Amino acid sequence: MKEILTQTYTIALPVVLGYIVWLLQNQKKDRDANTKGTMLLLRVQLIEYHDKYMKLGEIPSYAYENFEEMYEAYHKLGGNGMITKMKEEIEELHLGKGGKRNE
Repeated sequence: MKEILTQTYTIALPVVLGYIVWLLQNQKKDRDANTKGTMLLLRVQLIEYHDKYMKLGEIPSYAYENFEEMYEAYHKLGGNGMITKMKEEIEELHLGKGGKRNE
């Protein structure tokens, strides 16, 4: 009886572990795709904010706060590069409608 259980474990354990590894790999691929998609959507929105408010020459406080929060999320997801330069340019704008920046 003990021998049968040992043989069963010897056969079943690698199969179960292989299936678990396969599931984890698929979950990682899904997470990676979701992260990349989220990062790209944030990038598009950050670029749109930048273009809009740079043309206006000022940014409302609510839009500035949104931009900062989106940038923080974008940065945590691994985004960088030209968006950091855009953030610096946005920080130089005057706040419209009497808003105050938390500096």
